[in-house]
Amino acid sequence: MIPLRDNIPSARVPIVNYAIITANVLVFCYEVSLGPRAESFIEHWVSLGGRQADAFIMRWGLVPRHFALANLLTSMFLHGSWLHVLGNMLFLYIFGDNVEDRLGHLRYLLFYLLCGCAAGGAQALSSPGSRVPMVGASGAIAGVSGAYFLFFPGARVVTLVPIFFFLQVIEVPAVVFLLIWFLGQLMLGVAALGTHAGAGGVAFWAHVGGFVAGMVLGPTLRARPPAPRWA
Repeated sequence: MIPLRDNIPSARVPIVNYAIITANVLVFCYEVSLGPRAESFIEHWVSLGGRQADAFIMRWGLVPRHFALANLLTSMFLHGSWLHVLGNMLFLYIFGDNVEDRLGHLRYLLFYLLCGCAAGGAQALSSPGSRVPMVGASGAIAGVSGAYFLFFPGARVVTLVPIFFFLQVIEVPAVVFLLIWFLGQLMLGVAALGTHAGAGGVAFWAHVGGFVAGMVLGPTLRARPPAPRWA
């Protein structure tokens, strides 16, 4: 299922969300400017990191075996392909503006970064010996989705869904869309435990960890209404 838009307008311009999207696209454009990457992890090690793009990813991505706190932040602004970055930014564009509207600009920025760090930590714990760098904003965006799941239970998502051999555009309740996505990530993450799938490919546990972090941090950071002033 591919989300196209939701039906909840934001009350203010989501400047932080736009800034995060812009930063991700600009960083990926810089990655592309470094030249082609190795087509596989094995090719990367055979070339001994000779490619500039691979060296950049290894330096700033999150490598569980050589865990570094700073790379929790930097890795969430890196991506492996145009499809990777554009898919992530589509999700962030759809769900992020409303969460920023509910949290406020500065709280939303803090929330996004904390969810990304929690997601990276969850993935590193699931495969601590992996030497494959983890990159991508999907963990932080999963956190945004987790908060959206709680904040907007009545929202609906216009979704592109394959039905048999045709693509149909339908409205799906946001709680159903996000719950199906989360359960899918959870099942795939459990299936990957103890296998070589946990050493590369999709970071399922980053998605699970980010979503749970979003459900916890969203209500925690949500702006509280002022207390009533009694006469």
